[in-house]
Amino acid sequence: MIPYGKQYLIQDDIDAVVETLESDYLTTGPKVKAFEEALAEYCEVKYCVAVANGTAALHLASLILLEEGDKVLTTPNSFLATSNAILYAGAKPVFVDIAEDGNIDLDLCEKALQEDPAIKAIYPVAFSGHMVDQQKLKHLRETYNVTVLEDCAHAIGAKEGNIKAASCTNSDISILSFHPVKHMTTGEGGAVTTNSKEIYEKLLTLRGHGMVKTPEMKPWEYEMRELGFNYRITDIQCALGLSQLKRLDSFIERRVEIAKKYDAAFADTLVQSLYTYDGKSSYHLYVVKVDFSKLSLSKVDLFNRLREKGIGVQLHYIPINKQPYYKSLGYGDESTPVMDNYYEKCFSLPMYPKMSDDEQSYVINTLFEVLNG
Repeated sequence: MIPYGKQYLIQDDIDAVVETLESDYLTTGPKVKAFEEALAEYCEVKYCVAVANGTAALHLASLILLEEGDKVLTTPNSFLATSNAILYAGAKPVFVDIAEDGNIDLDLCEKALQEDPAIKAIYPVAFSGHMVDQQKLKHLRETYNVTVLEDCAHAIGAKEGNIKAASCTNSDISILSFHPVKHMTTGEGGAVTTNSKEIYEKLLTLRGHGMVKTPEMKPWEYEMRELGFNYRITDIQCALGLSQLKRLDSFIERRVEIAKKYDAAFADTLVQSLYTYDGKSSYHLYVVKVDFSKLSLSKVDLFNRLREKGIGVQLHYIPINKQPYYKSLGYGDESTPVMDNYYEKCFSLPMYPKMSDDEQSYVINTLFEVLNG
């Protein structure tokens, strides 16, 4: 099976993990701090806190940024964790339709902000590795005085002009994910970035059970000052992350090569790329659009036939607001025609650095064979 995404490990990664396993620290040791500092430098941001996974990153960030009852603009086109984190904080997601590139429509966000001054925050997602328009985001943040969390789980290494993903240039907090299908992996793992020292210190406290230990305390003392969580990441994971980070740019270069080959193959065909290469995306996903109303096979048929032929196509994503739990909260009737159209027509093709040219050619040729069959 050619999966839609897959980690890329080499002997250096294995050696880094083994070295840590043989050291004195398996968790909460020097590799965690080293990984955080390396990530902050890479993302061009002041502070970074590594955590257990991307969802933990979203949870802690939301607890810091939001208050109970706050309204938060967010996208239906993401993994469940993005909007779930808003609920974790006792706040209320407000789903806004997407633009044609799969990202939240910032023009519609502005309209919502004009109509409802009670909206406190925006949670844009850099879907598939493609950052939202940073000038528009800056305009919304400054004009309407809203808090911004950028979900960059798909986008480490992406860049718009001089602005890098997770640099928090136009946001209060950004989050990252290091799940194996992402650009680089720590097994599970995530991170929160910020340029605020106050937010940084709060993140450190919440990550470790809400405990604080100061030099003035007795040697055995600590104080629990807030209701925190055990969202720590291990030195073992961070050793892998440090090793992977050294090759991250080469991973992204390979993803771009794959994207350009897809772009060329689908130009002027019944398969449309969600967006073609523009120098901004770091390509966690490669999404295409097919109008199945003009074909004799359904989307379900396509998925089944491609998977029978060993191609792991996937859908990113089912609209969050249409999920049963969200419908039980009163969601599901929002006007999201672009998202609805996206859901009917779009799907993700395999995209990962270790994918060979032959494998990609097989994906392209088989896709056309099934569509034209």
